[in-house]
Amino acid sequence: MTTTERDEPDPTLTSPTAEPDGEPEPAGFRLGDLTPLLLVRAAHPRQAVLTAAGLAVAAALAGRPSREVLLVFATVLVGQVVLGWANDLVDRRRDARHHLAGKPVADGRLDPGTVWFCLAIGVFLVVPLSIGNGRYAGTAYLLSLAIGLAGQWPRLRRGFFSWVPWAAAFALYPAFLSYGGWGGRTEGAPPEILMTVLAALLGVAVHLLTALWGLVPDNEDRWTYLPLRLGLRIGASRLLWVAGTATVVVLVALAFAGTHVGLAQEPL
Repeated sequence: MTTTERDEPDPTLTSPTAEPDGEPEPAGFRLGDLTPLLLVRAAHPRQAVLTAAGLAVAAALAGRPSREVLLVFATVLVGQVVLGWANDLVDRRRDARHHLAGKPVADGRLDPGTVWFCLAIGVFLVVPLSIGNGRYAGTAYLLSLAIGLAGQWPRLRRGFFSWVPWAAAFALYPAFLSYGGWGGRTEGAPPEILMTVLAALLGVAVHLLTALWGLVPDNEDRWTYLPLRLGLRIGASRLLWVAGTATVVVLVALAFAGTHVGLAQEPL
């Protein structure tokens, strides 16, 4: 090879139109990237609406007036939104590491500071909503919400006792309903023990269901919590069947107990 041939650039490696210093074209506008919609997505909306609707239906079946049913729905919806935002904030680095879809905080589309600000507003809103159901009922729900927030602590979530906050938080729902009233008045009575136990079991079943979609990254991170242990032993598909069946059975038992035993204890 001659000197001329060595110094001549390879035409396949260069392009007369190449612009190495050019900036990539900005992405086009997407409706789903609007901040309000991203906030809704980060709030785990399906779980929030299902939980709020479930408790509202339970309040209606217990004979509560329409305005109280709506108050129950609003209170629980705001509380669940707070839990959803807290979960995405706590898990944002882990979600980003595992490239999980549908996590706008983790993928950088939603600023964590914005979520913290909205979460604070949600907390300030859920307190008067809770107390509006009655002092005892409001205290029960706020305690349930506090347990749910404490359950976001990674050290607790990844261990065997991850089901405990779920059981404890759900166990307070019957008290929230049985003590419920309107306008902050103290009304109602303590819940039936059977309803409290069944609600706690429902919390464990829901924990199994919601954990199913994260078993793979949880296993990669060497978590040892109950759903993952069961999933490794019996398989994810069987765990889905077990968790779904357990949820349905407990819901039927709650309906049966509510019909034959009642939600609240008889006053002395």
